[in-house]
Amino acid sequence: MFIYKLLKERLSPQQRQAVRKLFRRIVSPIPNQSLNVLAYKYGTDKRYHGYIPHYERYFEPLRKRALNVLEIGVGGYEDPYQGGESLRMWQEYFPCAMIYGIDIENKCPQDDKRIKTFRGSQNDPNFLEWVAAQIGRIDLIIDDGSHISEHIITSFKTLFPHLVSGGIYVIEDLYYAYCPAYGGNDEDLNEPRTSIAMLKSTIDGLHHKYIPNRPSDCFDQSIAAVHCYPKIAYIFKVNN
Repeated sequence: MFIYKLLKERLSPQQRQAVRKLFRRIVSPIPNQSLNVLAYKYGTDKRYHGYIPHYERYFEPLRKRALNVLEIGVGGYEDPYQGGESLRMWQEYFPCAMIYGIDIENKCPQDDKRIKTFRGSQNDPNFLEWVAAQIGRIDLIIDDGSHISEHIITSFKTLFPHLVSGGIYVIEDLYYAYCPAYGGNDEDLNEPRTSIAMLKSTIDGLHHKYIPNRPSDCFDQSIAAVHCYPKIAYIFKVNN
């Protein structure tokens, strides 16, 4: 991590890109590379946020399975040829998986043999339902999209029911739940319309059997655990 930070501080973006290309040439022949190595190899910002150790803890046991992985947010803004770093990282980390991406912009140039992107809004339930129908079984969902609370909640409520039992739903960059520009609130922490409030409600859902007069819904009955770390949460689906 120290080396990554040093490179970021001392090198220009062009120099870092050149170093990364050289690094990819060196490590490409090496099989079963760690997620940390792959994160640097493809340049995903997940390593700067400190997410990689958590991802490796939960995803490593699933690495050799034939999964369908969906990530919301491809990156690169409006440039079709930019972004896709995380998609390529997942493609190599999960050698038997199909990787899907959603973005508000056209990201078709990022498509590959085991990568397919869809263009649309994560705040559009009809679009999300269509994507779920195209994919079929969904094993892992990662929300690294707009970070707007309304969008996060819409995506979760629409896509979580399509996640297989035993699947994991991940929400990144939760600090935006405290940013008013993203629909967050840093004063009223009980504001019900934020992504953090939604996560807090899942904790109640875990204990729905012990809450008098609480009618349980499909989320109460299918969320097995919620693991929260700074800026990121993992929601595990199973019959509860």
